[in-house]
Amino acid sequence: MSRSSCWWLVRAAGYGEEDAVTDFLGAALSFPTVLFSFLLVVVVGYWLLVLTGVLDLGDDLDVDGVPGNFLAGLGLGGVPSAVVFSLLVAVAWFVSLAGTALLDGLGFGSGTRILVSIGVLLAAALCAWLVTRLVAVPLSRLFPAESDATRHAFVGRLCVVRTGTVTADFGQAEVTAADGSSAVVQIRQPGEEKMTAGSSALIYDYDTEGEFFWVMPAGPAFDPLRHSAK
Repeated sequence: MSRSSCWWLVRAAGYGEEDAVTDFLGAALSFPTVLFSFLLVVVVGYWLLVLTGVLDLGDDLDVDGVPGNFLAGLGLGGVPSAVVFSLLVAVAWFVSLAGTALLDGLGFGSGTRILVSIGVLLAAALCAWLVTRLVAVPLSRLFPAESDATRHAFVGRLCVVRTGTVTADFGQAEVTAADGSSAVVQIRQPGEEKMTAGSSALIYDYDTEGEFFWVMPAGPAFDPLRHSAK
């Protein structure tokens, strides 16, 4: 159906095009949809950065309060948290938006509206979990899980820093395994030595609880070819 046909149907139903946009924005910014609207903006911004190359697809979306173990407990493990979180937010937003639009048409009083809105919120969360669960199971086959033993195999190897800085709380790097495959991993350093994007670092330990690697700047003794080229 063309845009002109859709516009004609809206006018035929007694609504102007501006009214339809206003109603949409009103529903998107009403409780409970507004809770997911702001999260949806974060998700869309993240994927735009991935598409434009600012972020790599391997750069995970760190979501405070939603650790990987929690998602795994919900049956959503085996898939990068960025993908899982994006699906959860998108489905919850759509369901809550539909529910909010339905409530607007029913014309409940303020007290009843609040109670029903809470029900819509719970229904949106449940639908988001069910849909994401159905999608995550087949998707998990595309993301083979790495055991701690596999991760520990990176200890002692050189990696290339991919972030502008590396601190005790932030940092990512690309490391190449013995079989030639590469992976983007989370790295940290206990000190304050300068490590910028493109510099080499030596992985010397793996933190199982935090799921990141401890690194130190790689000197000429560890990476003579890179340092001789500078």
